[in-house]
Amino acid sequence: MSRFLISCGGTGGHVSPGISVAEGLVARGHEALLLISTKGVDARLVGKYPHLRFERMPGTGFSWNPFRMARFGVSQAAGLAYCLRLMRAMRPDAVVGFGGFTSAPVAVAGFLLGVPVALHEANRVPGLAIRTFGPFAARVYLPHGIRVRGVRAAATRYAGLPVRREIARMPSAAARQALGLDPQQKVLVVLGGSQGASSLNAWARSRLEMLASEGIQVVCVTGPGKGVPEAKSLQLQTGEQVKAIFMPFCDRVAELFSAADVVVSRAGAGTLAELIRCEVPAILVPYPRAASDHQRANAAFFERQGGGFVVEEAALGALHSEVLDVIFNDWLLRQFRSNLRRMDRANSLELMLADLDGIAGKGTEARHNPTMEAAA
Repeated sequence: MSRFLISCGGTGGHVSPGISVAEGLVARGHEALLLISTKGVDARLVGKYPHLRFERMPGTGFSWNPFRMARFGVSQAAGLAYCLRLMRAMRPDAVVGFGGFTSAPVAVAGFLLGVPVALHEANRVPGLAIRTFGPFAARVYLPHGIRVRGVRAAATRYAGLPVRREIARMPSAAARQALGLDPQQKVLVVLGGSQGASSLNAWARSRLEMLASEGIQVVCVTGPGKGVPEAKSLQLQTGEQVKAIFMPFCDRVAELFSAADVVVSRAGAGTLAELIRCEVPAILVPYPRAASDHQRANAAFFERQGGGFVVEEAALGALHSEVLDVIFNDWLLRQFRSNLRRMDRANSLELMLADLDGIAGKGTEARHNPTMEAAA
């Protein structure tokens, strides 16, 4: 049995793969402790997994704003002190980081204490934590075709984002009934990732009547603090009822995506991995101010692979007609779903679990490493 410390806090796109890997490791007989942030989105998501162990660590995200940058530096120092204390007590055999502001202190603590560090990057433009600490890591998992300067080829493995085991496509009729939707009507899902997207929320609200007039039901996940739960039925001249549901958060992703004919979404790596797993075509609207413009790169790759297509934020006025062109085109939807099945052939989770077994085996001596003994 090996002990793993997994850093995965800050956004749903970091927490979800951490949970997936932790469940896989525990199923193999290992111990896993997940480090998350103090943000509300982390607490909401991890509440579904009482069988896993979580700890909240201090930290805030990076910013070029001078005040926020200073706050970031102080929080990173506090995070490093926290991680050093935790690792001296836990003595993990390996550390796994999924990027974001919680990964840097864990990686540094691992380097200082001689514990093997593995880092995972899901986006097609590697983030700051991966670019900074990747060259020193025992293993760096990257999307296919992506390289990070300074990371040795021998330390690189190509693996997509590991998806939680409960996220899998289910019959659309059952998913729609579970969400209170009409199984016979088309369904459009709109979401902006775990934080929501105000522009997509506004688009969905402004187009409700036009979509309803075409017999399209709408489910919009607004994000925390961007709206209250709301459901309404729009009456058509024919007397038919068309439902619209707005919710701040959805932890029933498999039902949500399985119910959809089409999803309009941001292009975070976590969302794309779940869209692929649930075989649901998407119209992606990349967040234009994402770090290093990584969402545009993610969306372009998704489009090239045939999972859907991209509409820029500046062209949201054309999104309505694009939705109508796709959602009633059954032949095109079948083609998209076929491409999505092909994209999901590689089992990233099993690849990572087998590889982490080997990394932890090499790190077992770290429990009795003189550096760690002295630090304790």
